Amino acid sequence: MSKIEKTDAEWRKEMSAEDYHICRCGGTEAPFTGQYWDTKIPGVYTCSGCDAALFYSDTKYDSGSGWPSFYAAINQQHLKEITDTSLGMVRTEIKCAACDSHLGHVFPDGPAPTGLRYCVNSASLKLVEK
Repeated sequence: MSKIEKTDAEWRKEMSAEDYHICRCGGTEAPFTGQYWDTKIPGVYTCSGCDAALFYSDTKYDSGSGWPSFYAAINQQHLKEITDTSLGMVRTEIKCAACDSHLGHVFPDGPAPTGLRYCVNSASLKLVEK
């Protein structure tokens, strides 16, 4: 993947204030409020910042968390994992490897076959319908 470089001003111009807060500042949307938390439309979920393909809809499942959750990424190289020690806990943050947009976190409590739960903010995603 080629790296996407934009200035802070360019990101702010392209994104809503909420999307900027989530994608560029590591914020989160409230559970059960995002556009895709309960969507079942087939397609590919891409990064809202750069359109990198991240998750297939057939790996999406209802984790009960209120955020879109996936058990597998399309390509692990499209994600960057970072240890997150904020909020008094240790978690693994996931970012888009191409544009560094904050996506959410990955947890080891997902379903088979991977046992992973990629818990992603809807604001970080765009659904390209089949």
